[in-house]
Amino acid sequence: MLIASLSLIAGLALLAWGADRFVYGATSVARNFGVSPLIVGLTIVGFGTSAPELLVSAVAAWQGNTELALGNAVGSNIANIGLVLGSAALIHPLVVRSRILKREYPIMALVLLATPALLLDGHLGRIDGLLLIAGLILLIAWTVRMGLRQRVKPGTIKATAIGGADELAQEYAEELKQRASTPVAMAWLIGGLLLLLGSSKLLVWAAIIVAHHFGMSDLLIGLTIVAVGTSLPEVATSIASTLKGEHDIAIGNIVGSNMFNMLGVIGIAGIIHPVSFSPELLSRDFLVMLALAAAMLGMAYRSRAKARIGRIEGGLLLVAYCGYLVALAR
Repeated sequence: MLIASLSLIAGLALLAWGADRFVYGATSVARNFGVSPLIVGLTIVGFGTSAPELLVSAVAAWQGNTELALGNAVGSNIANIGLVLGSAALIHPLVVRSRILKREYPIMALVLLATPALLLDGHLGRIDGLLLIAGLILLIAWTVRMGLRQRVKPGTIKATAIGGADELAQEYAEELKQRASTPVAMAWLIGGLLLLLGSSKLLVWAAIIVAHHFGMSDLLIGLTIVAVGTSLPEVATSIASTLKGEHDIAIGNIVGSNMFNMLGVIGIAGIIHPVSFSPELLSRDFLVMLALAAAMLGMAYRSRAKARIGRIEGGLLLVAYCGYLVALAR
């Protein structure tokens, strides 16, 4: 048990660092090949921070622990809004003006509603997985198309776009100015991916031993310890962006991660190992996720000009997340 506990902590730490190096290498390679900062930000950064969820869930599903994979995906989304967004807003009130993000909000709502609707029969099958992956491909295509409409150079005062200036494009342009040379970036990309894979296997092995020792189900361990651990890259990215005043990136990271978790993470798990899951996932956990997402969207649409998530709202999100964890522990 002691070895498993230490392995769990080590797996979480290596997973977070591996994700950071993987995203850094991938963004540097893409920027060196001339891909625009907005496309890099919306795809590699937005979805890349969910690489831990994807690999952990894939490893868990491969080993037959698909409920752990499902719990990881849903629990990560709950943590993204309650823990990550709540913490970021407590540090500094978030003011989001990006029109791109406001276009993504209804897409996120659609994804979060469609995924549990697809699973109402209590079974995650390969057809379900393929449909979710198809949705992910469409989402990436739409994101790239939207990014191609933006033209921005680092250091400019405003982003110039077909539809006018957008703050998110400018924030990504400034954030991604620094990058590694292609050989170094490729080394970090490959090394980060290998580290993600190794730490994912270590984390899943340790999480299952800890869960069984305390009489916890695979679903519960996925919703809690594993979900929080795989959300560490989102925590780091969102808090760092908040401290830099890049509020649109902080929110955009959460929106992108939530959609990727539903489509990519659950989709991969379903393709690898179809399974019938506990009804609590639909009646409890998906409902909590949807309630927090509705609260987030309500904050986003309070104003036509901008969305402001203040410290009070952030505190309420954190309290809601803590309440959810207490309910799980009972």
